Amino acid sequence: MPVQAPSRGFTMPELIAVILIISVLAVVALPRLDAALLLRTDTYRDQVVSALRLAQHTAVSHRRLVCVQIASQSVTLQIAPAQPATSCSATLAGATGGAQVVSQGTTSTLSPSGTLYFQPSGRVTSDGAGVTAGLWSVAISGGTAITVTGETGHVD
Repeated sequence: MPVQAPSRGFTMPELIAVILIISVLAVVALPRLDAALLLRTDTYRDQVVSALRLAQHTAVSHRRLVCVQIASQSVTLQIAPAQPATSCSATLAGATGGAQVVSQGTTSTLSPSGTLYFQPSGRVTSDGAGVTAGLWSVAISGGTAITVTGETGHVD
């Protein structure tokens, strides 16, 4: 009697069972994954708001110019070594203790682009001399935009 070679592949009931298990896992896991991504976005937004508020409070309390640069995935704080100044050269530790707030996967953009200059008076300007106050918006991907009001220095 010849020996039969084992059959290859899956049977139809096995394939249906695997598809059913994957479907159930997707229904259960995807909402949790979405919540985790939203939490990461909210955390980054809160860190950016904290860094901007820290810049404003530091400028007023130290009576020095504080410069904030917002890149795609980071926010960097610098402080002027002396007053009066029109630029910043010393690193200012951020709200988390580091030199900048960094995000993995969440991006931010400043509109209009450029550096934010937090003046010792509390105003936010687009130049180090403190002449031009404005209104800026920091867009966070997947989150609510942050508004910086130049005349008052308010961050919301």
